[in-house]
Amino acid sequence: MLPLDVPLLETFLDLAETGSFTRTASRVHRSQSAISAQVRRLETMLGATLFERTTRQVVLTAAGERLLPHAQAVVDAAAALSARFREEEEVAGDVRFGCPEDIASADLPAILADFAAAHPRVRLHVRCDLTLHLTQQFGEGAFDLILIKQDPERIIAGARLLRREALCWVGPPRSQGIPRGQTVPLVLAPSPCVYRARALEALAQAGHLPDVVYASPSETGQIAAVRAGLGWSVLPERRLPPDLEVADASWPTVPEAAICLLTSARMTGAVEAFARHVEARLSAMPQAPS
Repeated sequence: MLPLDVPLLETFLDLAETGSFTRTASRVHRSQSAISAQVRRLETMLGATLFERTTRQVVLTAAGERLLPHAQAVVDAAAALSARFREEEEVAGDVRFGCPEDIASADLPAILADFAAAHPRVRLHVRCDLTLHLTQQFGEGAFDLILIKQDPERIIAGARLLRREALCWVGPPRSQGIPRGQTVPLVLAPSPCVYRARALEALAQAGHLPDVVYASPSETGQIAAVRAGLGWSVLPERRLPPDLEVADASWPTVPEAAICLLTSARMTGAVEAFARHVEARLSAMPQAPS
């Protein structure tokens, strides 16, 4: 494999454009002998003559014509890479971010750690809460951006859909099917919560009687209550604890939920960089199998 020497390719492109060692040397503020030495070095590396030299101008050979688009692509890619790293190094400032507790516990630590490593001059201020509280505080200017859980058919104005979450029923180990002719004990988040609303709606439409016996804003608390046998809950399929029982086909299907990003008008470089990072990471997470 040939080594890719970007400065030599840049000189090659300049000379191909100007057709003159004199004009190329003036453009890059180097001597004509230095330009000639670079061209000879590139020709030696490639084993091909790249320019025909006449008394009046320098023109590309057939080999030079073949190299031209590849050299341009390499130089452009190197420039884009350099710009990207300069951008990451230069981004600085504060970012006020709100996130639901369950997403924060499961997905956020790795997302935050990766962003902090890439942007050491950005100070992140993170607060976890229910979606209702986050949207209220966002409207009051408390956050630069928030993640929220939504009904996919009724996403709040201005929010950007990042992913859909497939939801399913889970119960304690060795659970039975859905109780017939009696209330269904449930472990859910307090109202209002999209997962809670989806669960109650699904049961009601199937003719069952839901009974929320344990309410916790923490997904960890809900899972602990389910493990203790207090009732059934609804969780995203991709975050199912292996020791909990997944409901059988007798349970009604729970509609999907949406994870959305809401950003404010205060889009500083730091806020924009963090928004792009969160969107890329959450969007790239594998969806639960259908």
